[in-house]
Amino acid sequence: MLLVAVGPLASPAVEAARYLEGQGIGVTVADPRWVLPVPPELTELAVRHWLVVTVEDNTRAGGAGTAVARAVADASSRVPVRVLGLPGRFLAHGTRPDILAACGLTAQGIAYSVLRARADRPHDDGGQ
Repeated sequence: MLLVAVGPLASPAVEAARYLEGQGIGVTVADPRWVLPVPPELTELAVRHWLVVTVEDNTRAGGAGTAVARAVADASSRVPVRVLGLPGRFLAHGTRPDILAACGLTAQGIAYSVLRARADRPHDDGGQ
């Protein structure tokens, strides 16, 4: 699977990838230099995987993950793309770490989201 991390969420994404690899799930982590417009190389990488998960500290709607999902669809790929980010609503006040944790944007939350997405593909062998 491909994990596309944006900016400061690259570190939790790498940590999540280590955990997932320990669970037998092959993970490629990409931290693109820029995300918009979506680099063609990122789209080419995405369509070679069984799942793409994007992780950003922006809102899900209209963010980098949405653009990656559109680019994958425009490439006529059926690879599912899961977009992790902040919800498009006002959030309760809190520290940055607390808000990210509440939105599942920690290493544990990212890994959990991947495992849930994988559960949607019960016949997948867990490869790339």
